[in-house]
Amino acid sequence: MRLFLAFPGLLALATPAHAQDYIAFQSPTGNIHCMIWADDHPGARCDMKELTPSYRRPPANCDLDWGSSFSVEARGPGILTCHGDTVIDPRAPVLGYGQSVTLGPVSCSSEKTGMTCTNPQGHGFTVSKARQKLF
Repeated sequence: MRLFLAFPGLLALATPAHAQDYIAFQSPTGNIHCMIWADDHPGARCDMKELTPSYRRPPANCDLDWGSSFSVEARGPGILTCHGDTVIDPRAPVLGYGQSVTLGPVSCSSEKTGMTCTNPQGHGFTVSKARQKLF
């Protein structure tokens, strides 16, 4: 099975990888890279190359990278991700300003002011180089 997601100016083809559908994309500036997935734990994650951090105190239990990766699952609030990997892919298609993509219960929108990803509960995050916000 193949999943086609289309939005103006971009046709993205996501093929299942181990029964997992996903789509990767980046902001027009290339500073924000995101992935949305729809598996047993659907969600979205965006990693940033450069930022002025809005959050500066990593949790005591995080010995990995922290502060530049934001995620939201189908339920619950957006979080800062403690991670040892990245979703940054310079080959990912660009999600142009004013465009959105939805996969499963999670949606992401690209605006000149940043990238916003939300779940059906209205929780998520908005990120830009200058400011990051969890909600």
